[in-house]
Amino acid sequence: MSNRGNLSDEPRRLDGNAAAGVLEEIFAFQVTIAQTTCAGCGRTGPLGTLLLYGGEIGIVLRCPACERVLLRVAPEGGQDGRYWIDMRGMRTLRTAPISPA
Repeated sequence: MSNRGNLSDEPRRLDGNAAAGVLEEIFAFQVTIAQTTCAGCGRTGPLGTLLLYGGEIGIVLRCPACERVLLRVAPEGGQDGRYWIDMRGMRTLRTAPISPA
């Protein structure tokens, strides 16, 4: 029996801003405004403009121009806040200046 009609089994596609909660746990700056460069097509833009495919097992951010995977983040397991991060699809990640609080 196929589960293709079950929406909970289908990957969800959102923009990279939807990954902000997970990424704020990892990075100490506002990562969604950081500039990314795709290693595939060379597109540069804010991380928040990437396409998010995600679910309970982790997130995948893809380039909106060529759909190459730029960033993968998966929790290690448990509740200790450890993550596996794969950024090999990203040529660069340039942070924005940190504003004083």
